[in-house]
Amino acid sequence: MTKPVLYGADYSVYVRIARMALEEKGIDYELVPLDIFAADGIPAWFLERHPFGRIPAFEHDGFRLFETSAIARYVDEAFDGPALQPANARGRARMGQIIGMLDAYGYKSMVWDVAVERLEKERPDESLIASGLRQAETVLTVLTSLKAQRSWLLGEQLTLADLHAAPIIGYFVKVADGRELLARFADISDWYARIAARPSFAKTEKVG
Repeated sequence: MTKPVLYGADYSVYVRIARMALEEKGIDYELVPLDIFAADGIPAWFLERHPFGRIPAFEHDGFRLFETSAIARYVDEAFDGPALQPANARGRARMGQIIGMLDAYGYKSMVWDVAVERLEKERPDESLIASGLRQAETVLTVLTSLKAQRSWLLGEQLTLADLHAAPIIGYFVKVADGRELLARFADISDWYARIAARPSFAKTEKVG
C-alpha cells in the first residue's frame, strides 16, 4: 500500500484536523502544500480532487476523498492503530453531533469572525468580533453540557470529536478575546490543555 496523500495548507484548521487523525493513528503520510488563497488561484488539477476547491483533499491507493469528516473516518477505519470512534451507537451519534455543531456554529464564529478578524485586519470589525464571541460563548456552553466528566469529550477514549474541536479552539485562542472567553469554561479549558499537550497537536502546529 502506498502512503496516503493529504492536499492542503498548514494554516488550515480542517487540514490540521485530518493531519491530527493521521498522527494519532501513527500513519506515515505526505502533505502536499496547496494554498487556495494564492494569487494564481486554485490549480485546475486540484479541482479534480476537490470540485469545490476547498481543502483538504485526500488520496490513498487511488481512492480519493474530500470533506474532512469523511477523511478522518476513513483514516480511522482503514488503518491500524488506536480506535478514534466509539464502539457504540450512542457514542458515535454524540461524536457526530459535536463535530456537526462545531462545523455549523463554531468554525466561522471562532476562527473567522474573531481570530482572523483580529489577527489579519488592519481595522478589525468590532461588531463582527462581538457577534462572533456571542456565538462562541453559546458553542462553549453547549460543548460543556455535552462533554463527559472524563479526560476527553466523550469519556476516556480520545475520539474524532476531540481532534475536530482542538484546531478550531486552537485558532480561537490565538487572540486575547478567545483566551479570555475560554478561561470562563473550566472543563473545556482543562480539556484543551490536555489535547494541546499531545504530540499530534504539536506536530501539526503551523510555525511562523
